[in-house]
Amino acid sequence: MLALKLGMSLVSSNKGGAEWTPTDESSLEAWWQKGVGITLNGSDVSAWTDSSSNNIDMAQTTAGNQPAYSDGVLTFDPAASSYLQSASGQISLSGDFTIGAKIKPAGLGVVVADLTASGEFVRFNTTSNLRVKIDGGANTDIPKDSGTYDEEAYMVLTRVSGTLTLHWKGVAQSTTPSVAGTADVDGIGARKPSSNPFDGEMSEIQVYSSSSAALTANINARLLSLMP
Repeated sequence: MLALKLGMSLVSSNKGGAEWTPTDESSLEAWWQKGVGITLNGSDVSAWTDSSSNNIDMAQTTAGNQPAYSDGVLTFDPAASSYLQSASGQISLSGDFTIGAKIKPAGLGVVVADLTASGEFVRFNTTSNLRVKIDGGANTDIPKDSGTYDEEAYMVLTRVSGTLTLHWKGVAQSTTPSVAGTADVDGIGARKPSSNPFDGEMSEIQVYSSSSAALTANINARLLSLMP
């Protein structure tokens, strides 16, 4: 087993002790993997293929709205309303779920969202607050325990029996609100096209229709390994 930074390590899968990957999980809904499945239009991203078997591929056919790309990192520019949208379906998370992302917010904006009129989203509405909205319900806030979110980091957002927990760089934040309903995901970087566009960088996103301590630990370890 390879030891990763800060002593974190990937839990072995059941495949002869092989190192864990997201595809080991039967609940994996989508995996937009760093540096994999990228289609470029010059130096911008026109598509990001899902590395799971579910084919939730993201695309942007409008050149002016395509995020920039360099060395495995997508840079979203709010002035250009950069975002990606699924060309092949939507993820619906009615129960427990886990969303992991390697990101570097430079400001505010949406990480993942439903791009329909309901506008479900996971977004930074201030540099010290993550806001979640599910099924057209109320805005639900998860403030950072200390400091701000505008830094290079990795995050894991879980819902277990209706309770949300945000792990920021492996540390669970103390605010754990309860949110019911079905969370839909079919976009990266904006909600209801061009609303609350993300300002910053993303390099990997994983979505699962389950949650557990072991899964959170594995995602944290993998995303930590992508940190500089």
